[in-house]
Amino acid sequence: MEAVPYLRDVPAQPQDAEWMQLAIAEARKAEAIGEVPVGAVLVQDGKLIATGYNQPIGLHDPSAHAEMMALRAAGQALQNYRVPDCDLYVTLEPCAMCAGAMMHARIRRVIFGASDHKTGVAGSVTNLFEQDKLNHHTQVTRDVMAEECVGLLRSFFAERRRLNKQKRAEAAASCTCHCGNGAL
Repeated sequence: MEAVPYLRDVPAQPQDAEWMQLAIAEARKAEAIGEVPVGAVLVQDGKLIATGYNQPIGLHDPSAHAEMMALRAAGQALQNYRVPDCDLYVTLEPCAMCAGAMMHARIRRVIFGASDHKTGVAGSVTNLFEQDKLNHHTQVTRDVMAEECVGLLRSFFAERRRLNKQKRAEAAASCTCHCGNGAL
């Protein structure tokens, strides 16, 4: 399903693929620790300010999305809760929580790779950045290195499904009750 272009959509810039590569590297850090592979980097005037990757499972924190981790690190690095004139690169379309934080932080532009047709609010499910009643309007650039970002997520979830199927098969094989699922 193709996303509808919005008023605040802006085309990709020449440097976007380079920064998205760094976001993908962050996503691989999440994958390495068993988290959903989503990574983010925050850039100001061509300079890397902060990075982040998904950690909600390990940190027991539902707000520890890649974007939130990058925004927290940027706030510390810049000693400000607002990070204007910054661009945030993320491998997956932001959710409502992350989009809200971006608007409060005054992010200039969000650039994402993979669309999220279940929870994405930068054009897939809705577009919070287009709400005229809100006081800050972040620009959106979508589908930067989309194929690589989607591939990373697909392979992660395929492996997770394979492991879950294997665990169910092992559990059924070791069942000793009389339910008909075991080895008896």
